[in-house]
Amino acid sequence: MSAPDHTPPPLYAKREPIFPRRVNGSFRTMKWWLLAVMLGIYYLVPWIRWDRGAEMPNQAVLLDLANRRFFFFMIEIWPHEFYFVAGLLIMAGIGLFLFTSALGRVWCGYACPQTVWTDLFILVERWVEGDRNARLRLHRKGWDLEKTRKYGLKWVLWFLIGMATGGAWVFYFADAPTLFVDLFTGQASMIAYLTVLILTMTTFLFGGFFREQICIYACPWPRIQAAMMDEDTLTIGYRDWRGEPRGKLKKGQLDPGQGDCIDCMACVNVCPMGIDIRDGQQMECITCGLCIDACDEVMDRIGKPRGLVAYMALSDEIAEREGKDAKSVWKHVFRPRTVLYTVIWGAIGVGLVIALFIRADLDMSVSPIRNPTHIVLSDGTVRNVYDIRLRNMYHEPREFVLSVTENPDLALSIEGEDSTAVTVGPDEMALLRVYLTAEPDTASAQADRRPARIWATLSGTSERVYSDTTFNGRNQ
Repeated sequence: MSAPDHTPPPLYAKREPIFPRRVNGSFRTMKWWLLAVMLGIYYLVPWIRWDRGAEMPNQAVLLDLANRRFFFFMIEIWPHEFYFVAGLLIMAGIGLFLFTSALGRVWCGYACPQTVWTDLFILVERWVEGDRNARLRLHRKGWDLEKTRKYGLKWVLWFLIGMATGGAWVFYFADAPTLFVDLFTGQASMIAYLTVLILTMTTFLFGGFFREQICIYACPWPRIQAAMMDEDTLTIGYRDWRGEPRGKLKKGQLDPGQGDCIDCMACVNVCPMGIDIRDGQQMECITCGLCIDACDEVMDRIGKPRGLVAYMALSDEIAEREGKDAKSVWKHVFRPRTVLYTVIWGAIGVGLVIALFIRADLDMSVSPIRNPTHIVLSDGTVRNVYDIRLRNMYHEPREFVLSVTENPDLALSIEGEDSTAVTVGPDEMALLRVYLTAEPDTASAQADRRPARIWATLSGTSERVYSDTTFNGRNQ
């Protein structure tokens, strides 16, 4: 007699690939439209041209990391204006909270890149191998010529989509037509090739093989979303008080006492996450609505009303169980929490727009040289040294005249210049070494510290900016 096997069972079950069945319906149609629009925006935006003059890039949307600027059509964001980017990120976060509190994980189900590219990869898989049953048979059979040919074609198409994804991404960081030619002629930088390769492989693996595992194990949002939802949040649910007890359809009729659910598994077979919505709310559910389309299609065939699986709130479930009418959709969407999120989101957006339109097209910063704080020349004159950064955000060269006020004892000069005027190129920043000097018998030279205000005036106009600083005298 052989010894008993005491090997403990594995902690993790082997993943079973999910092969969603094709379904038609309003939610599936909406997802196709969103997929086409979002992928179209992603792939085409870098190729949109925007004339900014001879000195500037003519790409409408460009993250110019070399010059540390961000171009978005007529808007240009400089490094010192990072608060615009921070504001947009805050708006994105609050927007995610808003939509989740109102409609559950609609971002995950309709707009998340993982969902969009997985949908695209499943579309390619279905086109090459057939619908769910055909893909299941092909997956379970051994390797032969048919399986090798179909899998090989599918992987090649996935790889090409991944390569297009990585290629489109790098086009946002350089002139797209120029970089496109450089990539195919071997003249692009190694960073560009590495970025394309990494994004190609991540898209290929995430959309083709990992799929729902990214949503379940890698993405933190399923675990955070519960804090954003309450009993009035609209999310997908199964009306078990109407569907149970479930049973098979026999001779085209439901048995007396049987619920509307005929246990056809249509809602399970179309789910890209492989869950059964009839088991209740689950972390894996991305509320994509495909189970609603599948169930409604079955209800139409057996002559039962739609809505066995539908968007609903917990408060609706309680009301319907008691025979009461559910709240209207708008009462769920517009409630104190969502209104508060909307107000905050809108206030930040309005603030960013106002800041964008009132910002000046020139900017200056003054940094005193601290070591030494001042210099006493041989004739007793006291000199302070400053580094001035003068930024010209116009698209043409501009001449600026520097001057000093708040202290009549001080004289200003620019290192290497015979005058106090300096020309700054279009969309450039000039770094200037500036001297403020005070004669020996003036109050500024003899005091310890006096205020000073340095101005930069645009030649021929009244437009100017200033920066306050201090002048250190002999007694400092």
